[in-house]
Amino acid sequence: MVVLAVHGGAGGDGPWRGMTDADPLRLACMRKLLTELGTRLADGSLNALEAVTLAVEAMEDEPLFNAGRGSVLDAEGKVGMDASIMQGHDKAAGAVIGVSRSRHPIRIAHHLLTQGWPVMLAGEAADAYGDAQGVESVDPSWLKTDLRQAQWDKWRGQRLRPGATDEDDALLDHDGEQDGWGTVGAVALDRDGVLAAATSTGGMTGKPVGRVGDTPLIGAGTWADADVAVSCTGVGEAFIRTVAAHSLAVNHRSMPLEEAAQRVLDEVQPLGGRGGLIAVSRDGDVVLPFQTMLMYRGLYHEDGGVSVGIGPDMTA
Repeated sequence: MVVLAVHGGAGGDGPWRGMTDADPLRLACMRKLLTELGTRLADGSLNALEAVTLAVEAMEDEPLFNAGRGSVLDAEGKVGMDASIMQGHDKAAGAVIGVSRSRHPIRIAHHLLTQGWPVMLAGEAADAYGDAQGVESVDPSWLKTDLRQAQWDKWRGQRLRPGATDEDDALLDHDGEQDGWGTVGAVALDRDGVLAAATSTGGMTGKPVGRVGDTPLIGAGTWADADVAVSCTGVGEAFIRTVAAHSLAVNHRSMPLEEAAQRVLDEVQPLGGRGGLIAVSRDGDVVLPFQTMLMYRGLYHEDGGVSVGIGPDMTA
């Protein structure tokens, strides 16, 4: 039994209003990576750790996701990216904070995991470590897109709260004035029964310089152990305060995966933690719940092929 699930962020209020012009690009990215990587998981040529890394790298390369190229801009109009990764059988982990010139922050986190120490690096030290490990470095301007610049200009011009323009997009405007989160993530179960999880983000438009959300924090935005792998997306502060990803793992010791996941979302909601998560268990059970209008998500399951979704329904 192998499983690979991904998410591309959650957000919005109210009823689902259907696809917009940019949505097919996001769905195509997810469908392609799930098909290719899921097939390799199934034939045993790819393990869970590399699968989640490659899945997140693919989404870091898609400019319509808020990770890697296409990350949102902070209060100074700059890109600062966070990522983390964890594998279940030994709880090895790696994380980076405030990366500004590496094409794939998740690959730096992967190198930290395999090296074993330290678990986390921040800022220029993380970028420099990535350089030393052969992670591709890019000019920071390459990471910016016209969309993210326009969102930042509106945020600054109207003196909005951080994140207020993250769904405001001429091409993709599901709910223009609501907070939106484009964090990307992946969870996997491989043929050896090993679980892994990875998460990457650019944060929120206009975030204070130095702000750290849940994405790079092991146990908050990302968790994997011998029983379950989890990647979260939402208002990071609430997921930090509830240690959301780890909380799901603890809940799952005494209840089904679906119930454990819903309990986590119920815990973060009173703290302003709107969002969602993806999780897979060692038995191959998988859940992709969210409490917002939409969550970009996709699934490869050895028994059911590939399905993707944005609103309430998944499609093959």
